[in-house]
Amino acid sequence: MTTEFGLRTLGVVIVVSLTTLAAVPRGRQSVTTLAAPPNAKVISLPRRPGNFSEPSVAINPLNPSQVLAAFQVPATAVYSEDAGENWQFAAGTAPENYKISGDVSVSYDILGHAFLCYIAFDKLGTPEYWAHNATRNGVFVRRSLDGGKTWEANAAAIDEQSTRPEMPFEDKPYLVADNNPIILFSRSNNGGISWSQPFEISSHEGLPRDDNGAVEGFAAAAAPNGLLYAVWADGNSIVFTQSRDGGITFVPSKKIIDTAPLYFNVEAVERSNGFPQIAVDSRTGRIFVTWADYRNGDVDVFCATSMDRGRNWSRAVRVNSDPLHNGADQFFQWLAVDPADGSADVIFYDRRDDPENRRVAVVLARSTDGGQNFTNYEWSENSFDPEDAFLGDYLGIGAMNGRVYGAWTETAPRPRSGSAARPSTVVKLAVADFKPQQPAAQ
Repeated sequence: MTTEFGLRTLGVVIVVSLTTLAAVPRGRQSVTTLAAPPNAKVISLPRRPGNFSEPSVAINPLNPSQVLAAFQVPATAVYSEDAGENWQFAAGTAPENYKISGDVSVSYDILGHAFLCYIAFDKLGTPEYWAHNATRNGVFVRRSLDGGKTWEANAAAIDEQSTRPEMPFEDKPYLVADNNPIILFSRSNNGGISWSQPFEISSHEGLPRDDNGAVEGFAAAAAPNGLLYAVWADGNSIVFTQSRDGGITFVPSKKIIDTAPLYFNVEAVERSNGFPQIAVDSRTGRIFVTWADYRNGDVDVFCATSMDRGRNWSRAVRVNSDPLHNGADQFFQWLAVDPADGSADVIFYDRRDDPENRRVAVVLARSTDGGQNFTNYEWSENSFDPEDAFLGDYLGIGAMNGRVYGAWTETAPRPRSGSAARPSTVVKLAVADFKPQQPAAQ
């Protein structure tokens, strides 16, 4: 199936002809000493490389064969209706009235509607403080009533700022939907198109800049009975809060986990961090939090859990399985908990097999014992050199019924003639299936 569609990037419309995205045969070139996850497939988007990064993944709870992924720049969505075997681009996701859109996240609600959250702006300010000399900007949510194939033309503005002196610049939102079936009474007079005004849930305000004094890296997870948990980075710690009424009110936030600084640099990557993620096993109530820091000298990925709604937390468990203090960095982790079996799945970039600590592979780590131990698998087909490219601030992962979906950014191979230009990036989509395989029919 061939489709033509328009992409709007920095005001330029490009018409691209593409075919339905099919799984690429896994001709392996080993990049780590790890085994591949079962029934793994890795898919590369058939488009010209560009400045693409920061993917997000969601699975439709009403139809687990329907999967949605998004990435920047601009805010772009692709969807699959056959559990990741084939992918197609969705049109109408990037705003036409802003030059740039990104920092995407996607989610499905309990009705199977898809939502895409993104920021949009025309011009950034200074690198240390985006709002200084920046222009209009905002946080927006766009809705799809058919699971991600088509998107409503009008996006809801969560927080939109016009160009003016001392204007705030909102950065790095993330979207979560409560998919737990509970009895509630609520009303909307416009079908969920408009959203309530944002209100502060942080007990401590950070500095308006990207460094260790900022309060940043928000992530949230919904649990049964109206519970909503949220975490973010604050200095050398992870902060936690919860809502018992589905997000109407929140208890005062508190520090729950001490970390090494969650802002750090890794070799050959333009920017990196160890911001936390949170997920819940709705069957047991266990909460999982993952993050990355360099307490061991190199950057490692960690996980801690709570069985009492966040009052007490387990010790930090190292998620990556390479030897301690080996000088290899693991970073940009992201977390998903399978609602069917409670397994915890973590995706991250991994450098364990490069003595120079530069080339990057992608690893899937999986825990089936409540986050006490993780088995590591090699998910990528080939390692790559980041070449100081902007890989984003996060990867994407989703899990349901033993099937795990991942998305990450890679630098694209340079032309044979060589080029001194900034490296381009592509987004990779991957699937692993941990369900027991049924014997073939006789």
